[in-house]
Parts: sequence; C-alpha cells; structure tokens
Amino acid sequence: MALTITSIESREFEYPLEDVGTDEHGFNLVYEPGETTHRKLFGLRIHTDEGITGEYVGGNSPGAAQINIIAPYLVGKNPLEREKHWSEIKRSLRKYDRMGMGPIDIALWDLAGKHYGAPIHELLGTYRDRIPAYASTYHGDEAGGLDSPEAFADFAEECRDAGFGGFKIHGWGGGDDTRDLRREIEAVHAVGDRVGSEMDLMHDPACELETFADALKLGRALDEEGFFWYEDPFRDGGISQHAHRKLREKLDTPILQTEHVRGLEIKSDFAAGDATDFLRADPEYDAGITGAMKVARMAEAFGLDVEFHAPGPAQRHCIAATRNTNYYELALVHPVCQNTQPPIYEGSYSDMMDAVDADGTVSVPDGPGLGVEYDWDYIEANATGSRHVYD
Repeated sequence: MALTITSIESREFEYPLEDVGTDEHGFNLVYEPGETTHRKLFGLRIHTDEGITGEYVGGNSPGAAQINIIAPYLVGKNPLEREKHWSEIKRSLRKYDRMGMGPIDIALWDLAGKHYGAPIHELLGTYRDRIPAYASTYHGDEAGGLDSPEAFADFAEECRDAGFGGFKIHGWGGGDDTRDLRREIEAVHAVGDRVGSEMDLMHDPACELETFADALKLGRALDEEGFFWYEDPFRDGGISQHAHRKLREKLDTPILQTEHVRGLEIKSDFAAGDATDFLRADPEYDAGITGAMKVARMAEAFGLDVEFHAPGPAQRHCIAATRNTNYYELALVHPVCQNTQPPIYEGSYSDMMDAVDADGTVSVPDGPGLGVEYDWDYIEANATGSRHVYD
C-alpha cells in the first residue's frame, strides 16, 4: 500500500515584534521605540495513514487562500509523488501567482525526509554543510536606530566583527525629495568607506526609487564603492526585463533580479534576455523546494549564480544542495530591535544574529526532513480564528 495523505491542516497565528512599526506608508518594517507590530503566519501539517506528518510554518494570507484550492486535490494521494503533484497544482493555479504552492511543497519535502529518515539536503544531493551568511538590515528609520549614513556604517562594523562576510542595506527609499536620494548615496559611501575592503556589500531599495534616473544615480555610487550586487531598485516592481537590461548596460555593479517574478519560465527569460546578473529564488515564493531548485539548476545552465531570498530551514537545505550560490540572507537585522523571525522553534535552530559563527557561517539542519522541531504549543496559544482542515 502506498503512503497516503489523510488530511491537511492550516492554522493562522500571530507573533509580536517589539519596538517595531512601519514607515509612513505602512509597508516597510522600521525601528519604532514603544510600538508593537504583530505579524501573521500559517502552521501547515500534512497527515498520512502511516502517522508521518509533513510540517512547515510560514506563508501569507494570499498563499493560504490558494491552499483552499489545492489541498483537496492532495487528500488521498501519495505524498511522495511530489513532481506529479507540483505539475498538476502549477496548472491548477495558472490564473494566480502560485504562492500557495510553496508551503505545501515544503511540507511534502519535510514528510519525505521523515519517511526516508534523511535531511532534505541529502535527498537533493548535499554540496556543503556550512553556509556563509550576510546581514540584511531593516529599512532606514527616523527613530535613533538606522537613522543616518553613519548609523548604517556603525552597524556594518558591528556585523563585520560578529563574523558576517556581507552586509546589505535596505535604506530609506529615496522618495520625491532629492535630499532623500542624497542620504541613500551618503549611506553607500559611509558603509563602503568603513567596511568595503572587508565585506561584500549589497543594496536593496525594495523597488522604492521613483525613477530610472534615481536608480542610475544610486547605482553609480555603488560602482564607486565596488558593491557586490544591486537588487530591485525602482518602481517597475522588479519585473521589467527591458528596464534592467538597460540599467545593466550603464553600471558596473551586478544586478540581482527575479524576487518578484513568479515561475521558472519567466525567470529563465530574465537570464536569456541578459536582464540580470544573479537570479533570485525562494522556496516559499517560488513554488516550494521543487520550484526553487528548478530555478537553481536553470541558473547553473546559464552560468549564473542564484541567491536565495530570506532565512529559514527550507532555504538552508536548498543552499546546501546548490553549488552556484554564495550567501544565506540573515534578515531582518538591526542594531537595537529584534530580528523579524518568529519564536516558533524548539531546540537549537535559530535565525537570530548569534546563529552566525565566528567564520560567518550558519549550519544546515541534519535531522530528518527540514530537521527542525516546531513549537506547536506556541502556535496554538497565539492562534487567530483562522483554521482549516481538509480531509
């Protein structure tokens, strides 16, 4: 008898971020003393007739809505037939962004690892067991945290001393005031002057720069400081091949794109169209571990590196099985307030700053599946009213 999925359970919960608020538009997380922001995630469990349960915690509300569409298909199926399920679900969500595929696919990989008694990276084919990390900052604030170019430079030194090999700036976003762009440029030079000879430096405006001209001005400052990559600069939303090909032609700093485009085919078009130097992948955003590894292998065929977005155990397993990648993104970090990662792990797994050792690396979980133990008591204690069971 084949292993069979008997039910799927999705549970929304929330957790607090102390001294964290949002910027003036309400989107970017920033340091704000005395403010508490609550973030919502989903705990997903796939149950089987043999008592093996695949688990993943993450996701978002739009993705959870898509799980309503695809979970009934999986009930009664063999969870080990991941490639078949991936293909069917991809087709079923062809009208949407397919964000619901990621949590489901990751949980299926967790289940497979538990079934075979092996970590996911071993099932994929292990390439490394330690991963170099870079510090990926909160956005700039106005509250005494990352509130000046000097503050970013001070924090870069702190991260260098903690062992990080790279440092990524999420600045203030430029905006419609030329003084804002000037401050962005000053932060680039301050960080470059302070640690540029000792760390790989990255910049991610998170698509906030107002114009191509602003993106070009900031990019030329990155060129002067020898930045490692330039990511999602302006308000095309990170999706225009033409715009980023033109930007590449005018800058020396390598471009990193495709965090905001969904699907293997569109990402491969970016590579084929010379619209990026590095590709971006995320097992949660890019249709699971299955989808993210397809992106990594496609990038390898083009002779490009793929950089995995965000921290998490699924990302660590993907990176551990990928030759053509450089760094693990430890995010979001700040000199004063807490990392944004939720307190959902039992045992030693952590994505806080002290997870990085003196050599600037993080470990890869070596237990079966994802190799982490989720704190389901915490998840249940902080649950919202949203719970779905598919059986």
